[in-house]
Amino acid sequence: MFATYLIGLREGLEATLVVSILVAFLVKSQRRDRLPQVWAGVGLAVALSVLFGWLIEYTSTSLLARSEDRELFEAVTSVAAVVFVTWMIFWMRRAARTMAGELRGRLSEALAVGSVAVAGMAFLAVIREGLETALIFYSAAQGAAGDSGPLLALIGGIASAVAIGVGLYFSALKINLSTFFTWTGALLILVAAGILKYGVHDFQEAGVLPGLNDLAFDITSVLDPSTWYAALLAGMFNVTPAPSVLETVAWVAYALPVLLIFLRRPAAPARPATKAAAESSDPLARAGTDSSTTSGTGPATASPRA
Repeated sequence: MFATYLIGLREGLEATLVVSILVAFLVKSQRRDRLPQVWAGVGLAVALSVLFGWLIEYTSTSLLARSEDRELFEAVTSVAAVVFVTWMIFWMRRAARTMAGELRGRLSEALAVGSVAVAGMAFLAVIREGLETALIFYSAAQGAAGDSGPLLALIGGIASAVAIGVGLYFSALKINLSTFFTWTGALLILVAAGILKYGVHDFQEAGVLPGLNDLAFDITSVLDPSTWYAALLAGMFNVTPAPSVLETVAWVAYALPVLLIFLRRPAAPARPATKAAAESSDPLARAGTDSSTTSGTGPATASPRA
């Protein structure tokens, strides 16, 4: 359940920061009359994300009659989720330095067009996170049919993200977003490795890949599946005591190189936070000013005002 909580926290905080930037810009620009359009776009994005998640689940449980088809569908969604997780992690590290300024610029253009454009801007800013969350959650929660725990954990993660976002907006909370996104990014890479391993297993059960019964190792005597720590490892990172050779190769081949690339410090150090950013009404700029040292792998701690 921790894996789904982490997904909700990470994706939810990204969406919350985006909304906070839009709201802060409108308030500072004395355009509070456009706030209803922002909330309308956010609401529509959330509704469609929930619908997308339901559609994925309905397709798997109701539209696909054969077990082989369901296994293949789950395998494809697992691979797609891994692609989205990897792209999201590296995109956030690269784009967060200029995200606030770009959002303000786009919102300025939308304000010049009209209410529909403002709602559309907010919708597009949130819908990507929502669709990613639905897909990743479905893939991460496979094997938990009939268990409401993963869903509750996801909701808890999103609620925590909203609380953090509200605290940042009202200056009641300060966190180093660079450190936060670095640590959660590293953990999500391990979660994605587990999702990929699950996808390989589904491909094997569907008959697409061979070697379902060719075990890489069997440490059941050491890692008893009935113990709480074995269940924790399986639920978080899909680490199991008797994986197949292909599952193990997929997990290691993804996790190790992606982690090394993600944690590698870039050549140019992150720009230090400025006093203007610390006093800014921009939640993204303000949130990182609580630490004098920032990690080079996360988003910058300051975003210049437009």
